Amino acid sequence: MTKVNFYDAVVFDMDGVIFDSERAVMECWIELADKYGIENIEKSCLACAGTTAQRTREIMLETYGADFPYDEYAKEASAMYHEKYDGGRLPVKPGVAELLTFLKQKGKKIALASSTRRQTVIAQLRDAGLLDYFSVVIGGDMVERSKPAPDIFLKACEELGVRPENAYAIEDSYNGIRAAYAGNLRPLMVPDLLPANDEMTELSDAVLENLIEVMLFLQEEQGHH
Repeated sequence: MTKVNFYDAVVFDMDGVIFDSERAVMECWIELADKYGIENIEKSCLACAGTTAQRTREIMLETYGADFPYDEYAKEASAMYHEKYDGGRLPVKPGVAELLTFLKQKGKKIALASSTRRQTVIAQLRDAGLLDYFSVVIGGDMVERSKPAPDIFLKACEELGVRPENAYAIEDSYNGIRAAYAGNLRPLMVPDLLPANDEMTELSDAVLENLIEVMLFLQEEQGHH
């Protein structure tokens, strides 16, 4: 017997997948780094990609020392970011609407699993007119452990009522792909700031250039079963 519908759900990361926000955050930090003379800020930002605010703080203090005024800088970076991008001005990645519409038409369940706080996630999705596509939205403040731990993806699957192995996870960051893989979902990597390395190629079902490619990949999958 052929299984017509072999994947039930797709779980999206938000930053760097739906919104071009990782780049936007990094640009704010680069501006601060110029102002305050912070070394190697791009490398540090990349290390924090996909993790929670709490984990980002730990990484920054590990990198720059315990006396690094992270909280002040983060506050300033955040103010800069909100000033530039609030109210629906955050750039959306190409292919988002097409992919979400395609999944809706196919009757797939759609969730969002972001390390960002749920309140922020909901506001940003609403401002972009995308909130209605998602039946479940999990924020980083709803789970114990940050990505690369799988908690956030497992919670999304649990709330959707699907088995992790029947869900694809769309991620851009290394920590996100590790989390999806650890949770037994099928990771699809759409690289954002960092290209896929050997580990990412190994852990992902596929590495795809953008969300239109993801849509074509899923159409193809549908056809094979």
